[in-house]
Amino acid sequence: MQTSKLKTLLIYQLLERYSDEENPVTSVDIVNMLAEKGIKGERKSIYSDIETLREVGYDIVTRKGHGFFMGTRNFEIPEVMLLIDAVASAGFITPKKTNSLIQKLKSLLSENQAKTMVNQVYVDVSANKCDNEEIYITIDRLHDAIKSKRKVEFKYRRRNVDMENKKKYTEKVFVVSPYALIWKDDHYYLVCNNEKYDNLMNLRIDRIKKLKILDSFARSVSEVSNYQDEFDAQDYSSKMFNMFSGEECQVDLKCDLTLQEEMIDRFGSSIPLRASDVSHFETSVNATLSDGFVSWIMQYGDKIEVLSPSSLKEAVKEKALQICRVYEK
Repeated sequence: MQTSKLKTLLIYQLLERYSDEENPVTSVDIVNMLAEKGIKGERKSIYSDIETLREVGYDIVTRKGHGFFMGTRNFEIPEVMLLIDAVASAGFITPKKTNSLIQKLKSLLSENQAKTMVNQVYVDVSANKCDNEEIYITIDRLHDAIKSKRKVEFKYRRRNVDMENKKKYTEKVFVVSPYALIWKDDHYYLVCNNEKYDNLMNLRIDRIKKLKILDSFARSVSEVSNYQDEFDAQDYSSKMFNMFSGEECQVDLKCDLTLQEEMIDRFGSSIPLRASDVSHFETSVNATLSDGFVSWIMQYGDKIEVLSPSSLKEAVKEKALQICRVYEK
């Protein structure tokens, strides 16, 4: 690469790494930094290089008497903070990969911005993290399999319960047709079809190991669900509770008025809100009937009453009685 082009590129990298509104760099700083990399630069030529960078779209601000800094970046400090928090809290990312990702996210800012941000954000990467270092490879291969509509084979690992409280696992081999990856309830899931059955199932991606893409084509999603043309991840996710699969139907609920916002947040702003008395409203939603949905309803205690279907009413009643029997002992 010609020295002049290399110098312009290095100037951009130096501004990106070291400059921000609070910490501009001077032309003398840039000349000295270039010299450390074996590139000779004069103060006058620095201005020409910065103008070239501006012409191709980089927002480089000149502060008279102080120097230059990057005016805008692809990511601002609050955005990087949100991303770091999401990575740190994601249980399916191992501690090693969490630390690596956080360092990459910090590099989106200047060094001084990154140092300031570290003092504001506490990141605990040790709690509730998986130990499956294959997670990146698994996600990449699943993406390729979904795109090429191929089946995949893998080992699915579950931890056993044992008297000695040691970490022992059972592994089962699955051959499935993959349709989507969904991040829900702080976990990453593969939505797929086990070739032995005619329905959809959800599997935790952090429990998948030794995944390989097969030559055989995946089953059409219309064979195993109500989706005709293609899988609708948003619709599917909105109807799942704790990622339990089940039969989809309309559910009528009577709710305490204090749950209005929670119902809208969970099911969307288009659901009906019909006043039934001075302290309750009724609504109708589409959901899958499953243990996950029953548990979700029960967390609200007497603030939600199932009006229909009757099978769901009985399921909630039976679960409540089971809990009572446990404590009656």
